Amino acid sequence: MTETAVADSLPSPVLAEPRPRVPAVLADDAQLIAACRRGEARAMEMLYHQYKRRVFGMAHRIVGPNDAEEVAQEVFVRVYRGLAAFRGDSALSTWIYRLTVNAALSYLARRGRRQEIPVDDSLSEVAAPPIAERDPGLAARIETALGQLPAGYRAILVLHDVEGLSHEECAEILECRVGTCKSQLHKARARMREILGTIGVSR
Repeated sequence: MTETAVADSLPSPVLAEPRPRVPAVLADDAQLIAACRRGEARAMEMLYHQYKRRVFGMAHRIVGPNDAEEVAQEVFVRVYRGLAAFRGDSALSTWIYRLTVNAALSYLARRGRRQEIPVDDSLSEVAAPPIAERDPGLAARIETALGQLPAGYRAILVLHDVEGLSHEECAEILECRVGTCKSQLHKARARMREILGTIGVSR
């Protein structure tokens, strides 16, 4: 038998299955979560960059600028540790929002600055605070006013009026009824307008 025939008769070598590579753009959250669970550094980096602005922005508005970075770091530690147990009962974004709110409120509680929200079922319509872009000085005043609100009021205002989430999404994140969510938003907006009125913003 020739060398060529011998070579052809040998079984093909068994190759190790290649490690999955993370594409430049993942099609959906399921792929991103799966890649993170495999320990793919690129996927973890992609998740971080996808959510870092929203996480930091929410933390900034709830705990203030001085502590936002610390809270944001804590959130991503919770995200990476919790991905293995994440069951997908809610959207990935909803879960990360919930972790952010909980981390921010827990941070304030540890510092003794958390204030509880009274629940009021009176749902007469109160408009959202004025849009900051209409007045160059208004953005700073709104940040000042947010800092004077109870932490829970800040959370619902940021989720609904800043992030643009629906009442249903806010309720899921805050783990409360939709009616309670609407009531808290109503009270938060009313209090926000009172505070803005005291710092020179016309109603």
